[in-house]
Amino acid sequence: MPRSVLVAAFAAGLLVAPLAAWAADTTVVLDVHHAGCVLCAPIVKTTLAQVKGVSAVKVSQPNGDADVTALVTYDPAETSPAALIKATTDHGYPAEIAKPHNG
Repeated sequence: MPRSVLVAAFAAGLLVAPLAAWAADTTVVLDVHHAGCVLCAPIVKTTLAQVKGVSAVKVSQPNGDADVTALVTYDPAETSPAALIKATTDHGYPAEIAKPHNG
């Protein structure tokens, strides 16, 4: 086999591998309740980030008295929304998948 074919195959493999890993991740938005303090959002973020398979967590809290919304990116082969909800609930912050907001 010519060397140029091997180099091309190797290069193609390098390009496809990151795309396959990226395509495997999915995102869910959770409404996290009982999180109405300024320390709650960081606790929720840390709790979710420690779940195996989670690659990113972004939390938002309109003010220190509001519940938290968490945007979680995870590998569905390693975890699930149910496991994420269990993690926050076990730390005293019951959660649910956010309902779509119309309007």
